[in-house]
Amino acid sequence: MSEHPSIYADYRKKIDNLLSQSITRSLPVSLYDPLNYVLAGGGKRIRPMMVIFSCEAAGGSFDDAVNASVAMEMLHNFTLVHDDIMDNADTRRGEPTVHTKWNENVAILVGDQLIGLAYIYLLKTNSDNIRKITNAFTEGIIEVCEGQSFDKEYEERKDVTIEEYMMMIRKKTAKMLETSAAVGGLIGGGDEKFVGNVKEFALNTGLAFQIQDDLLDIIADEEEFGKKTGGDIIEGKKTYLLLKAFESAEDGADKELIKKIIDNNGLKDATDSDIDKVREVYVRSGAIESARKEIEKFTKLAEDCLEQLPANIGRERLKWLTEMLMNRSI
Repeated sequence: MSEHPSIYADYRKKIDNLLSQSITRSLPVSLYDPLNYVLAGGGKRIRPMMVIFSCEAAGGSFDDAVNASVAMEMLHNFTLVHDDIMDNADTRRGEPTVHTKWNENVAILVGDQLIGLAYIYLLKTNSDNIRKITNAFTEGIIEVCEGQSFDKEYEERKDVTIEEYMMMIRKKTAKMLETSAAVGGLIGGGDEKFVGNVKEFALNTGLAFQIQDDLLDIIADEEEFGKKTGGDIIEGKKTYLLLKAFESAEDGADKELIKKIIDNNGLKDATDSDIDKVREVYVRSGAIESARKEIEKFTKLAEDCLEQLPANIGRERLKWLTEMLMNRSI
């Protein structure tokens, strides 16, 4: 039996402990109470694992990478807290979001503080590559903010293309995984070729994951997926499927239905029957088949990059992590 799940559980527990110990101040209460709330909120810790396993694949160790992995989780939580404000989200991981439990001003400050704390932990890293590590981390912040800005911009636009969507998810979703891999590879002492390959591996994994997320929203079993099917259609999200269907659907009722979703920013009062009709359009237009092919393409590109890395335990753990991620089993 693989030892990877037990290593994942062990590393995750250590990361959770570090996160819980990271807040050493208590005043002002209006800042530090919600900050502790966020960091105790759980999560799969995918980005920290990407940092650590990439470091191990480069020849480094858990101890080398653990502070940077905590920094990456803090950065990830910064994006979640601020995204929740912009999306008017009431819950996150089944619990009230910071801006609903407290208020928007508190949530903005908590997000800002998370970036500061992230740099404190990143700079605890003992590495000759600390300048490159910090640059990679900072570039990740810049691009994820660009990605979120494009995402919000696209909510208002009726003419978003698939190419624009792919650019947006590359920045918003995949860049954080790519940054995690780059930071880990640099900490482990990977050369330029190694870092390039591990970054491409993580980037392609992120793209495959996001398109799969779009696909699961319309075809997944609700209990397994953990949320209501068709949520993206109700909200009018410009997903790969919606844009592909609009591009490929034949003129007539199919095209009109997709256009209605785009023009009205979603089907706000959609019934299960309405969602079924959209799903049928996605099938007829080839959007579902196209999404599957894109997932396969990016998964294969990720696997090819992984094969370029040294054959060691770190590479095996990276492969396991992405398989579990794509199978939604962690």
